[in-house]
This record gives sequence, C-alpha cells and structure tokens, in this order.
Amino acid sequence: MSTNTSALGTSNSSTGQLSFPRNLAAPRPASITGNTSLETVTTLHKESCHRLEYLHQFRHSRWNCSTVENATDIFGGVLKYKSRESAFVHALSSAALAHAVARACSRGELNDCSCDSRVRKRTPRHWQWGGCSEDIRYGEMYSRDFVDSREDRSTDEGLMNLHNNEAGRRAVRGRMQRVCKCHGMSGSCSVRVCWRRLPALRSVADALLTRYDGASHVKLTQVVDRKKGKNMRKLRPLQPDMKKPNKTDLVYLEDSPDYCEPNDELGILGTRGRTCNRTSAGLDGCRLLCCGRGYQTRVRDHEEKCRCRFVWCCRVHCELCRYKRDHHVCN
Repeated sequence: MSTNTSALGTSNSSTGQLSFPRNLAAPRPASITGNTSLETVTTLHKESCHRLEYLHQFRHSRWNCSTVENATDIFGGVLKYKSRESAFVHALSSAALAHAVARACSRGELNDCSCDSRVRKRTPRHWQWGGCSEDIRYGEMYSRDFVDSREDRSTDEGLMNLHNNEAGRRAVRGRMQRVCKCHGMSGSCSVRVCWRRLPALRSVADALLTRYDGASHVKLTQVVDRKKGKNMRKLRPLQPDMKKPNKTDLVYLEDSPDYCEPNDELGILGTRGRTCNRTSAGLDGCRLLCCGRGYQTRVRDHEEKCRCRFVWCCRVHCELCRYKRDHHVCN
C-alpha cells in the first residue's frame, strides 16, 4: 500500500469535489489457458501485482495480492470473512480517505474546507502558529459520512467494520506532525513558525500492519447501559482473559480462510510457486510460507551493474556482472 493517494481518489479543482473509483480493479493479467504451468500463472499474477504500487504491504505473507482472472476487485471474496484481513482493509480504506480529503483541503482543491484554523486558537510559548495546518478533523468527518454510513450497527459485521474504520482514522490523527520553520536575520531564528502536517500514508499503513498482527478476536455480546436503561450490543474479547481492545486496535470476528491452498471462489491463489527465503524465520521464510509442503531450490543466472565509476564529466560508467543465485520456490 503506497502513499500515493491518487490510487484511492482524485480531485477536480474546477468543481471542488473528490471522485473515487467504484473499486480498486486490478489490471487484467494475460489470458490464462487450462494448460498454463503453475509457474507461468504465478509470474503473470506477480506482474499484475507489481503494477499495483499500493499493494505491497503483505507481499511476504500467505495472503498477498490475490488478484485472479475475472475478479471484481483486488481482494476477490476474501472480505466475505469477518477476519483480520477484512479489518485491515476497512481500517486502511477509512484512513486513506481521511488522509486524501485533508490533503486536498490544504491544497485548495475543495470548496468546503481549507487549512485548519482551529489550531491557531492555542497559544504556545516559544513559537507561533503559521503556514497551513492540514485539517485532519474535516478529513475524518468526510470519511465517517462516506464510509460509516454503509454499515448497519444492528449487525455484528457492521459493529466490527465501524470499529476498524475509526481505528484507521485514529492512526492518521495520532501521527500528525508539527513542522516548524525559523525566521530571522542571518538565521537567528528569532521567530519560529509551526504548522501541523499529515503523516506519510505509508507510515499509517505500517502502523495498521502492526495492529493487524495484534488484532483482537472478539464476539458480540449484550450489555446493559445503566444511563440509558437499555441493552446495547458491544464487541467483547472472545475469551475473558484477553485484553479488551481499545479504539486504536483492530478487531475481527472470524478466523481467516486458508491461504495455503488455491480457492477459486474466494480468489485465493495459494502459496505454491511463491518465492521464499530459506534463512528467514519470519512470514517470508520457506517453513511458514510453504505451509509445511517443502520447497525446491533452483539456480538462476542474474545480471546487475557493478564496478561503477564516475567519468568526468558527467556520467557514471558501470560494468555488467553475471552471477548465479539460489532461488527457493514453495512446493
């Protein structure tokens, strides 16, 4: 998932409106026939995924870019499950929308918002507000109106999605940065002017990936609201000894589907033919990524530029080095 918000929506400066694609439809891979080899199919899908520059967050996981022929969107049927993957997608989508709108406001691309003037009401001691602070509050409001309105609070899935949508927005708000610039004679910094800036969307996605790894398995329960005098539907930890999730945590209701084996209905390619790291103990390691099926080691020829030197003036001259490298592929 990249910081390029154009993948999520574009702005029309003449109308002051944001337009969003109906879905993040993936580029279609080349036609796949019944007798196409597994390695060829994997290569074709990998090429499609590489063109989707905003889809590298899970490139080393069993669930990565599961784009298949005739899929309606990049996630196939995986989001039918109320799983941690669905939680991540909802959180990041909500965060990205709030991020894109807030940035469009500060650039003057929308008619209904601009810079955040509320921060100027604060009176810091050693510096002063200036510049254009990006209005994350307006971005959050737009995200709630656009994303949350689709959810039904009376269902367990609706409550789960609303929680994760808010967690995504809070991931942006909690990483807003204060940026300052000095003014004064000869760099004396007699006046220090500061403003608030949005974090890079990549850093938000990295934070949500950490939340994904530690997502809370929850269930729907009925609790009594003593103030309102009625029953309320709440998400609570599946086990009583588990920590109650806070508003920045991701939550899920169902275990994830099996990403080890192909599943046409869900658009899961499986991990056969995936490249793994033999020496890694992480998710990209052959032991985990290959799901216990083992792997094959192949020797492949590689070329890369080497022994580069600067030639006056003004170019860099490199030689082309050839070498062999072990390549590990899941069975």
